Amino acid sequence: MPPRQSQSQLVPILNKEDFYNEGMECFANEKLDEAVAAYLRALDEDPNYADALHALSMTYARQDKLDQAIEVGKRLIEAAPDDELAYTSLSIFYQQKGLIAEAEAIAAKARTLGWKRQLSEAKPTGKN
Repeated sequence: MPPRQSQSQLVPILNKEDFYNEGMECFANEKLDEAVAAYLRALDEDPNYADALHALSMTYARQDKLDQAIEVGKRLIEAAPDDELAYTSLSIFYQQKGLIAEAEAIAAKARTLGWKRQLSEAKPTGKN
């Protein structure tokens, strides 16, 4: 009788969401270096994965690595140009670094996106 292969010998295939979720779990447990590593693995799968970019930038900011947070924040805006939160986060990173003019310019873009969203949500119904 041939030996059977056990289930434990199977290697699960992880995707970007799995790595992202792992990073979120690590972040929640203050394992910030491990969170960074998990987000980077998610970004290896999809370099424009907005959730992982945002989480990575926030983790860098939490580690007080503001230069890295800003760089990843810029990548996030390129990947998700209509994401108000991306602009708001980048503005906060600039503010924390003392770059007030840059923070204000990015915050203005966030406000503009917010106004555009509000206008699109307030479409007239066509009824009198």
